[in-house]
Amino acid sequence: MSEISPLQIARASYQPHLPKVLAKCGPFATAKKGAATKSVADQAAIKKLFPDTYGLPVIEFTAGKKPAKAPKAIKVGVILSGGQAPGGHNVIAGLFDGLKALNPKNQLYGFLGGPDGLINGDFVKLDAKTIDAYRNTGGFDMIRSGRTKLDTDEKFEKVLANCKKEGITGIVIIGGDDSNTNACTLAQYLLAKKAGIQVIGCPKTIDGDLKNAWIEVSFGFDTATKVYSELIGNIMRDANSARKYWHFIKLMGRSASHIALECALQTHPQACIVSEEVEAKKFSLAKIVDDLTKTVVDRAKNKMNFGVVLIPEGLIEFVPEIKVLIAELNDLLAKSEKAFNALDTVEQKAAFVEKKLSKDTKKVFASLPAFVKAQLLADRDAHGNVQVSKIETEKLLADMIADRIKALNAKAEKKIKFSAQCHFFGYEGRCAAPSNFDANYCYGLGYNASALLNAGVTGYMSSVRNTSAPVEQWIAGGIPLTMMMNMEHRHGKDVPVIKKALVELKGAPFKAYAKVRDAWAKGIEFRYPGPIQYFGPSAVCDQPTCTLSLEHAPAKKK
Repeated sequence: MSEISPLQIARASYQPHLPKVLAKCGPFATAKKGAATKSVADQAAIKKLFPDTYGLPVIEFTAGKKPAKAPKAIKVGVILSGGQAPGGHNVIAGLFDGLKALNPKNQLYGFLGGPDGLINGDFVKLDAKTIDAYRNTGGFDMIRSGRTKLDTDEKFEKVLANCKKEGITGIVIIGGDDSNTNACTLAQYLLAKKAGIQVIGCPKTIDGDLKNAWIEVSFGFDTATKVYSELIGNIMRDANSARKYWHFIKLMGRSASHIALECALQTHPQACIVSEEVEAKKFSLAKIVDDLTKTVVDRAKNKMNFGVVLIPEGLIEFVPEIKVLIAELNDLLAKSEKAFNALDTVEQKAAFVEKKLSKDTKKVFASLPAFVKAQLLADRDAHGNVQVSKIETEKLLADMIADRIKALNAKAEKKIKFSAQCHFFGYEGRCAAPSNFDANYCYGLGYNASALLNAGVTGYMSSVRNTSAPVEQWIAGGIPLTMMMNMEHRHGKDVPVIKKALVELKGAPFKAYAKVRDAWAKGIEFRYPGPIQYFGPSAVCDQPTCTLSLEHAPAKKK
């Protein structure tokens, strides 16, 4: 490793806390099984696809006694899958410590580069020295990550062969909804093969869209939103100092607006667009721009020519007419790929697609600025879809508002001042040193995974809940991966996937924002969270996100 900073040296000594049952009993806690479960939707189809893992009970760990003799030594493999999220190293550290508590001779194999490592048999044996060097650090650089899908029998057979070769009887997959969908499929395959290999998942994604009653938050969300909120607060302080810029800030979150909403609750911007509201209320792009323009004009009348607007990364896919346009473009370019790629310039490509789009969609495409057209026509992702994160939605909105203001100024005696700055915060938050919450939560998820392995189950996700309460009151257990599954139509066929959790417009976080957004739009209500604090009063260092507090606040005693 490179030179270690003073903060990293101090942070290495932090000992994460565990839920009371795991702190007391270690991974020997007793697995108390509940009633049979069912998938969130499409029960018949999911049951047919996962006959051996469907309907398993929820597990909650309760006090248990350590056996007189240590259980037989085992070998376990672990991978990091998908995009990075703060706390991944602590999941591995918790898993390592839990396995060693079960039997000091247990071994942990870190497969390199995510699923590819499992498929190709590329691994390192993780020892205490390596684990200690990465405790409470950000990033996934201990064993790196990857996005390869585990989705074919050929890949499963390679995983099985590699595990048999090394004597591995447990696999822990640390990832998001797609990665844990892979874990669910792999668990079913290995059970059907009677391979004797357990599969456990851990919930990761800064986007916050992997959650339910049993998985209250995915790890990394707490840290990432605090990093973004610090940056937003810094920009707000600058905006309130200079009083001459409107800042348009795009934030991570393609499928859901949890990050943008959490950052809004933390910092109090003039506006925060929530994609789920745009879709539910069928807001057109013109409607969004008109509303933002009104806010700019109203503030200008009060000599406040500045403000901050938060925009979720995936907004453009939720605008009805743009959603239709993207769907048509994806279909068109898939069918005419060769002819399209033969064209040299963006202008030629734009003219090519305009001729083939439907009448209404052609008008939408023609109305967009040239740079957005170019981004819509850029290289597709591995699935043939538009790379939404590369579309500068923040610049699109700023430019369209500037055009509206220009038109208003042409007819007005008193000119409205409007100058925009655009930002995209994404990678800045993905590998930050985990907050105390994420350090504790991730360590607990990993340690809990070792308890699930000891309980002999497979096809489960590590679950630690009641997380808005102090750590000692957290509840450890596991839920069947099939419980989160539904069928979705992707790439021309119905496939089983873990259902994404979107912002609920009737949920407490959005309702809390909706109550105050008009006041924030008119005034200067900025809140400056500052940087993540790792040392100091609990009220400063250990506070959960606004989202978690609002969704799962402990019931108040009357």
